[in-house]
Amino acid sequence: MLKKTEFIHDDRPLALVIGSGFGGLAAAIRLSHKGYRVRVLEKLDAPGGRAYVFKRDGYTFDAGPTIITAPFLLQELWELCGEKMETDIDLRLMDPYYRIRFDDGTHFDYSGDMEHMRGEVARFCPDDLAGYERFLEEAEKCYRLGFEDLSAVAFDSFSDLIEAIPSMFKMKAWESIYTLVARHLKDPKLRQVMSFHPLLIGGNPFSVTAVYALINSLERRHGVFSAMGGTGALIRGLVRLLNDRGISIECNSEVKQIEVRQGKVVGVTLANHEFIPAETVISNADVAWTYQKLIAPEHRRFWTDRKIERSDYSMSLFVWYFGLNRQYTEVPHHMILLGKRYRELLADIFKRKVLAKDFSLYLHRPTATDPSLAPEGHDTFYVLAPVPNLDSGTDWSKEFERYRQSIADYLDQSVLPGFQQHVTTSFCMTPQDFQDRLLSQKGAAFGFEPLLLQSAWFRPHNRSEDVKGLYMVGAGTHPGAGIPGVLSSAKALMSVVPHPINAIQESK
Repeated sequence: MLKKTEFIHDDRPLALVIGSGFGGLAAAIRLSHKGYRVRVLEKLDAPGGRAYVFKRDGYTFDAGPTIITAPFLLQELWELCGEKMETDIDLRLMDPYYRIRFDDGTHFDYSGDMEHMRGEVARFCPDDLAGYERFLEEAEKCYRLGFEDLSAVAFDSFSDLIEAIPSMFKMKAWESIYTLVARHLKDPKLRQVMSFHPLLIGGNPFSVTAVYALINSLERRHGVFSAMGGTGALIRGLVRLLNDRGISIECNSEVKQIEVRQGKVVGVTLANHEFIPAETVISNADVAWTYQKLIAPEHRRFWTDRKIERSDYSMSLFVWYFGLNRQYTEVPHHMILLGKRYRELLADIFKRKVLAKDFSLYLHRPTATDPSLAPEGHDTFYVLAPVPNLDSGTDWSKEFERYRQSIADYLDQSVLPGFQQHVTTSFCMTPQDFQDRLLSQKGAAFGFEPLLLQSAWFRPHNRSEDVKGLYMVGAGTHPGAGIPGVLSSAKALMSVVPHPINAIQESK
């Protein structure tokens, strides 16, 4: 049970953190380490945000992120608290990282073993080996310039953008990642294998900047992991660190208004009408939602309703969680099932915003690594399909069962033969849930679409452009979605949040 802390006889400035996703928890730890008194306000009944944990009928389901990369960003948080991550977390390296299965039944096992990877490339197209090596060089350059140099830069001023332009040119940031991959690889299946990664953070491989090739290098350098106990174990570990620093996660505490006077934050009002005074507020909620729903229009000269509505938003997700009273031991922990269409399906999702009859899927079987996430002899699964956000006009209350059954039939005919008769628990999340439960603009699962002109300086800033004392952390701000992205945004945040002593002086 989360303990509630009484803030008595403590004159340190208070920082309120809205939301307890990875970004909010990381920000809370860093703010506490910087010297702030911190309170974390969470709308849901438990911490995690998109990394919420569902427990049903003896099964444990991670609601959202399940692919853990860049573990050093997590280790830093434990180290700031004078501890070691291994005290709380047991990470297991995946092998393979993913199995990418094509509609014809062939598959590519994607891993961190370079000899194995070269063998997989040669198995599909020996003539592409030299091109694969060139692509690795490009990905490594993007990692150095895009991740090491820029991921924790707040892009708070136009000069930050000017300084980054040479690196952006070196990475050919105006190209899409698919264009970069296609320049080096000719085989259509290999092009899909090396370009699908942006879908994990809400981006269309045919639209997002080639800078996202850095994900390939990030995984190769640092690995792809899963946590024993599920991703929720990471949330529990971060919450424990905060509790030990006297910081509670105040659940069932939805913020309804960020209060502003004379252009400055003065506190927040909760759904129960309680007012909490504070001169520093950090929102880990969806950024577009924060501006449009939590801040009165008269306080927004930059993030106006018009600008918010005209922005481009990521796709959404349909997620089906189910438990089986048998096991499918041949199914790996992470599997990508690509459908017959690649470019055309992505155009339906991102451009035309229509719900297609076909789909590509991510199948998650955490019991491949941790059998404790299901009753003995059972399997825990979720299957995720990228779908358009709510701009599609889809009525998910009427559509979800047909769509779920289509996915079930496809899985039955491909990698989980006969599984439907073994389902013992089942529930879904749709784009409507992303909007209604997670308060995400248009039900977009990853906030603003990571296009070039919605990245870095062009993305909502860590320090609000509109309200003094208001800051953003998480997927909607720089550098973007994914666990490494939101943890990096918490690092970037620290470069623009003043030291507590300066915060006191500024408030006077």
